[in-house]
Formats: sequence, structure tokens, C-alpha cells
Amino acid sequence: MSILTNTKKAYLLLADGTVLAGKSFGVEGTTIGEVVFATGLTGYQEMLTDPSYYGQILTQTFPLVGNYGVNSEDGESEKSWVRGYVVREWCEVPSNFRCERTVDAFLKEQNVIGLYDIDTRALTRKLREAGVMNGMITTEDVYANQEALLEQVRAYKITDAVPSVSTKTVQEYGDKDASYHVVLMDFGYKHGILRSLLTRGCRVTVVPYNTTAEQIEALRPDGVMLSNGPGNPAENAGVIEALRALMQTGIPLFGICLGHQLLALANGAKTQKLKYGHRGGNQPVIDSYKNKTYVTSQNHGYAVVGETVPTGVGEVSHVNANDRTCEGVRYHNAPAFTVQFHPEACAGPVDTSYLFDEFVALMDKHQREA
Repeated sequence: MSILTNTKKAYLLLADGTVLAGKSFGVEGTTIGEVVFATGLTGYQEMLTDPSYYGQILTQTFPLVGNYGVNSEDGESEKSWVRGYVVREWCEVPSNFRCERTVDAFLKEQNVIGLYDIDTRALTRKLREAGVMNGMITTEDVYANQEALLEQVRAYKITDAVPSVSTKTVQEYGDKDASYHVVLMDFGYKHGILRSLLTRGCRVTVVPYNTTAEQIEALRPDGVMLSNGPGNPAENAGVIEALRALMQTGIPLFGICLGHQLLALANGAKTQKLKYGHRGGNQPVIDSYKNKTYVTSQNHGYAVVGETVPTGVGEVSHVNANDRTCEGVRYHNAPAFTVQFHPEACAGPVDTSYLFDEFVALMDKHQREA
């Protein structure tokens, strides 16, 4: 029998007019965002703190969330970026030796509006069939003014995504005498990327998204990491121009997720918005260089159109085994490679962490040839 004490009604109003009634957790109020779903069985704290979810209402397809609580160590950033949170059921009494508070308490701390006790399977099916769409979570009576609320929902658009999540100042991490110096361009980076670099003997300088190629060169890095992040990649014209210039420097580049998309745009390729995206820890990706298939962690709504990568500039190195979309590019015109998935994430297997080792090998070669 449930011991949940909060039974206040809450609603999810979708842009197509669908209303799903449930109950409120987290803070009360009203929020609008792009409704997406993620298929991970675990990792809800990492998802809630992933800047790539900026502007979005996150739905978990796994029916029980919060059973191991929330702690102060597993966040991928310093705060939650979701506009709202939707689950089938949340656990009021988590059981884990690392647990510090419940997911409900975390949402309240982060001022995030939550909705539970709805049919998340039905919601997921709708998003799969119709595609991601805008939605509103509200603890007010959605039926009292439904048409006016629908206008607000349909008018919502994610704007200034990367500028909103990127650092405003330069930050230094690691030993100043480390073997390699990496500049991490912050488009909304996950802490796992930073940890992966630090554990491989790198000193990391995190810089804002709008740092120019000249400013990066002045830092004399051995390599540049292009991070993940939210929003439409094509909207970042200034970043794309900076990456185009960085390709001419000979400095090794490694891009993940949004960084993968931005470097492709800088090299003349195109991107497209997917119907419902790839979000979760069970996306199969084929590495054509190794002739292996890996289970990967992903969170993205846009993808590089593989056929548009210019011949001679680069080639598609990884593809998604489900829908054949581009999951990686290796470049021939510079020491650079990118992937759409998250090799730093540990959704189960850690097989794709070899990509960080390849990045280190590129930097080592760059040092020796300098």
C-alpha cells in the first residue's frame, strides 16, 4: 500500500490537446517545456542534472523512480535543468547506503515541478507516434482555461539554450604539471567528461561557449574537448565559426553529443531534428572501424545527417543500429573525431571509454610532432 502523503491533483497538457491527470510532487505551480522521454532504468539523478535537458519536461519510462534516493556526488552539474519531471511512481522511502534525500526533496530544492501517477507508457507511445511536443505541467485546474493554456503551450520555444547553461568564467582543474592540457569548451558539459579527462592525467581548462579560436590557441592546449549541450545545434553560428577556425590549427579535437553536431556543421554537414530522439542507456551503436556493436548512453534530439559529411573531409564512423542515424565522424582534414553518444557515462558497460584513450593518443602524437 502506498504511503505517499501528497495527493494534490496535477495535470499534463500536451500541445495536441491531450490532458493526462495525475498527482503533484516536487514544487507546485505551472511549467511549460518540450516533453521528451528517457528509457534508462537507473541514472535519474544524472538525467535531472544533465544540462542537455534544458527547456524540456523529462518523462521516465521506467515505472519506479527514486528507490535509491539522491546524493551529493552523482550530479552531472551543480543544479537541475529540466523544466518538469514526469514519472509513474516515485519512492518515498529509498534504500541505499549513499542516499541523502528523496527525489521529491531534491525536486523541491531545485524548484522543479513534478507529476506522478499517470500512465507513462501511454505518454511514451504518443511521443513515439506523434514526435516530441510541447506540454505543460500544472497544479491548477487545467480545464478552467484550457484553450488559453494551449496557446501558451504551442507558443513555447527553447531559446538561448547553450548560453544559458555554459559557464561564464574560465575554470581550471587538475595538476598544473599534468602530462596533457585540455581546453573543454562548455556547451553544457557533464561532470563525467571532466572526470574522464582528469583520470587520464589531463589538466583541464573549462571555457565559455563563446570563446574564440584565437583565445583557445593562446591557452596552448594539447587538445580541445567539445562538450554535450542542449538545443538546436544550427543556432550556434558563432561557435560553428570558431570550430571552423580551430580545424585549421592542427590541435586535436574530440566532440561529444552537441560537440559532435557542431563540428559537423563547421565542416559543411547538416543536422536534423529526430522524431523523438535518443534518450537512455540502451542505445546500440555500431563502430565500423572496430566492427563491434556497443550499448551506449545517449541524450539528444538532433542528429548529423551522415550523407552530408563532405567526401574527403570526413566519414561516418559509427551508426545507430536501430535507425541507422549517424553516431560518429572521423575527420581526414584535421586530427579530430566526434561521437553522438556519451562514452563517459556508465549506464552499465563502460566499453566506449576507449575513445578518451584515443583522444589522449592524438594529443601525445601532437606533442611529439610539435
